[in-house]
Amino acid sequence: MNNSNSEKLVNEKLDLKTKLAYGAGDLGPAITSNIAIFFLLVFFTNVAGIPAGLAGSILMIGKIWDAVNDPIVGLLTDKTKSRRWGRRLPWLLYGAIPFGIFFFLQWIVPQFSSEPSSNMWPLFWYYVAIGVMSQVFFTVVNLPYTAMTPELSQDYDERTSLNSYRFTFSIGGSILSLILAQIVFSVIANPQQQYLVLAAICTVISVLSLYWCVYGTRDRIMAFEAKRIQLAEPPEIPFFEQIKIAFSNRPFLFVIAIYLFSWLGVQITASIIPYFVLYCMGLKNSEVPTVLIAVQATALLMLFVWSNLSKKYGKKIVYFLGMSLWIIAAGGLFFLQPNQIGLMYVMAIMAGCGVSTAYLIPWSMIPDVIELDELQTGQRREGVFYGFMVLLQKFGLAFGLFLVGNALQASGFKAAVIGQNTLPIQPDSALLAIRIAVGPIPTICLIIGLILTFFYPITREMHAEIMLKLQERRENNS
Repeated sequence: MNNSNSEKLVNEKLDLKTKLAYGAGDLGPAITSNIAIFFLLVFFTNVAGIPAGLAGSILMIGKIWDAVNDPIVGLLTDKTKSRRWGRRLPWLLYGAIPFGIFFFLQWIVPQFSSEPSSNMWPLFWYYVAIGVMSQVFFTVVNLPYTAMTPELSQDYDERTSLNSYRFTFSIGGSILSLILAQIVFSVIANPQQQYLVLAAICTVISVLSLYWCVYGTRDRIMAFEAKRIQLAEPPEIPFFEQIKIAFSNRPFLFVIAIYLFSWLGVQITASIIPYFVLYCMGLKNSEVPTVLIAVQATALLMLFVWSNLSKKYGKKIVYFLGMSLWIIAAGGLFFLQPNQIGLMYVMAIMAGCGVSTAYLIPWSMIPDVIELDELQTGQRREGVFYGFMVLLQKFGLAFGLFLVGNALQASGFKAAVIGQNTLPIQPDSALLAIRIAVGPIPTICLIIGLILTFFYPITREMHAEIMLKLQERRENNS
């Protein structure tokens, strides 16, 4: 691709084909992570027979390792050089198949011993090892993907639109995974086989969608790469100096904190909802996906509503509206009784309105932060910013999942026995712990996120000024 064609393509508005291909890149990670968020903890306790505390520890170890490898992969993607694929796409191209394989291996229950008590610790270490490898390859495909946003478009509002497509596929993938779960759970009676078949289907879809993204965005990404290479770049800043600069960027600190508390609320709620539906509302396992679909379908429908409102009223207002609805829903869930099924779905829909803003707004803020950094340092370092954003988020999530698992165990929660299809009866203390995890804890996280969003400093006007100064610099350097 010659220089004039690259310049022309970079400055053009994104076409529908490219937006769809970019969105498809989040379909695979969304399907796999959605299944893991909603079902992996309950799979460990209700199918593999692992105590809730140990199950929470498995998830915590995986998330901590995931957080550690994020900035490493982020830095490596910034340094990757490929004349055919650029900096980000090689990671998706070569990481897609291992990503699918290790996701699938998490849903196998190997028999190390005929005695259930002797099987527990080998199972624990098996899931730790597979979980660590699964998180490595999740990062390998997902982090370079998220860092592509500012490379596909430099327009403030178009990035919000681009993220709408991304999260349409993300939430759409979540809904698809839940529909598949509902079908599989209804057709197959054996719980162990249910999760194995579901994982196999999701693995195939996930790998194919990543290849769609690679081949569908390549022209636009390579045009950006050609333009970036033309510009005279200042000497490279050492890694630890990059960390120092990243964390001296005040808006960046706000974004990672907003994202941390938003997603802490999302993932704690997601991991505890199956327990809430099964034990507090008295519904069957096949009915769990229906409740989750109500949340995710609402989030999908609201994405484009919030995106349009964001253009008119700004990101802060949209975030406040969505989170306020979710806080009301979280409070209502705490008091729900088994005979209030209709009201439960109303709360699920209200929560879905908030979940969509948790998807959309923080991720549309981070490119603005990257441009402010470029104005201050002269370098584009998407990988470093996205890497540390996700690192801190995952440390928080690891701690949150660890607390949920151990709080359940401390409250007297009873894990299932391998091979038994009936769920154990839970004590009142365990039921109260489930209600606290579905209501008050997410509410606290969301309120902190609202406070941080109120003080977030980059407005549309400030971003326009940043882009004007960057354009002047690029013209002077060209």
